[in-house]
Amino acid sequence: METLKIEVRRSGFSEHTTEIFHICKLFFEDVELVYESADDAPMLLKLDVREDAAAEEVEVRGMLQDRVTGESRSCEQRRRLPAGGGEVLRSRTVKRAVGSCLLHMLQQATGLEQPWGILTGVRPTKLMHNLLMKHTRDEAKQLLIDEYLVTEPKAELLTEVAEKQLQVIPDLFHLDREVSVYIGIPFCPTKCAYCTFPAYDIRGNNGSVDAFLEGLHYEIREMGRWMREAGLDITTIYWGGGTPTSITAEQMDALFVTMHEAFPDMSKVRELTVEAGRPDTITPEKIAVMNKWNVDRISINPQSFTQATLDAIGRHHTVTETVEKFRLAREMGLDNINMDLIIGLPNEGLKELEHTLSETEKLMPESLTVHTLSFKRASRMTKNRDAYEVAERDEIAVMMERATRWTAGHGYKPYYLYRQKNILGNLENVGYSLEGRESLYNIVMMEERQTIIGLGCGAVSKILFPAELREDGSEHQRIERFPNPKEPSVYNQAYKEYIDKKIRLLDEAYPASVKA
Repeated sequence: METLKIEVRRSGFSEHTTEIFHICKLFFEDVELVYESADDAPMLLKLDVREDAAAEEVEVRGMLQDRVTGESRSCEQRRRLPAGGGEVLRSRTVKRAVGSCLLHMLQQATGLEQPWGILTGVRPTKLMHNLLMKHTRDEAKQLLIDEYLVTEPKAELLTEVAEKQLQVIPDLFHLDREVSVYIGIPFCPTKCAYCTFPAYDIRGNNGSVDAFLEGLHYEIREMGRWMREAGLDITTIYWGGGTPTSITAEQMDALFVTMHEAFPDMSKVRELTVEAGRPDTITPEKIAVMNKWNVDRISINPQSFTQATLDAIGRHHTVTETVEKFRLAREMGLDNINMDLIIGLPNEGLKELEHTLSETEKLMPESLTVHTLSFKRASRMTKNRDAYEVAERDEIAVMMERATRWTAGHGYKPYYLYRQKNILGNLENVGYSLEGRESLYNIVMMEERQTIIGLGCGAVSKILFPAELREDGSEHQRIERFPNPKEPSVYNQAYKEYIDKKIRLLDEAYPASVKA
């Protein structure tokens, strides 16, 4: 569709333009906000924000006019300003009031309900954790409903996920002397149409596999040395990509040798996962290597059990191959297997989802991640969107509800959740597991409760600095992202330079004075 231009007139404030944009994007596929007179804009938004210092409250009045039909909507929101809360908390209160006012008007104008209210970020569970630190379960849920306009079912889902995470990792908020490690291996047999991960054809010329592995071995040794000197243990290790099992069994084995030689006390690692997502990369030899090195958890990802869908999205394996490789892994002793399913893939509706769930039931993986298709900006699917027909918003919601009921009926509980931009139906991705089979890495990574050190191609380190108190008493957690090069050829040329920069940043977050 064409870009919807919206003229925005504001008084009483000059911030929160990003909030206005993201709320509008919940309702319209493409949005342009114009802050000067634009009579050609089919929508006119007026916002008036006033703070009453005596009453310690903020008032937001809004008017949304459709210039084509002449219809207009209005809304008024009042919020109490936090006493003594300082500028940061005041700004957050105004932001919520602006978002709530705009959301109400857009819901009235379009007839669309936004189940996540004004929450537009990737990690809503982080907010829930913060609320649960200060409020009871029922109070936290009600705050989500009243202040953020989240629907009751989504508020309950967030509560359930947050509580499960604390049950699985009781020390989730006390992992400052541990890190987790992500190892990125950027090769796949083919690249899926919806994918934006570093995933290069292992048969291609994007950079020698041997040269990449030489750099990865070096990076594992150097970062292992740094972790030992810093006195840090490792909570979880996750091999991702790409598809790590795209490399040979011998190459995998050599990486495990280096990892065990370099990393501090591997006996303390709580979980070791290998993403074997593409069934066409799994062999008995690779499973034997993973058993040899005590891999706790693997992923075998069908995405769909409809062959025509797999062909359309570029997954060059068969449904039969998915089932065969799953059973092979089972027979060879791997007893913690995850599967990923995607709701809303091209040409799929409720009928195809029912078939996928029926086939999944025959296998019963220990965990199941249900994704909602997201049109990621750099993916082939997004660049050629007209070539892919996907379900409408209402059907996507029905499909998600069906998946939710299916998982509950088969003993799976939600344990992690995240959202993405341009996700169909403005819904979510949810990780479910049988009791005791939750992915620890998924929890610590998604909730940003410890440093993640990324090694290899396209791996992103997320480095948490010690929390600091602001003057107003609020806590600030600095998180620095440090991405490695995505292209294997660039990584091969510059990995030593990137390792040096990463170590300097880590030294800043873990100064010598606090090293063990």
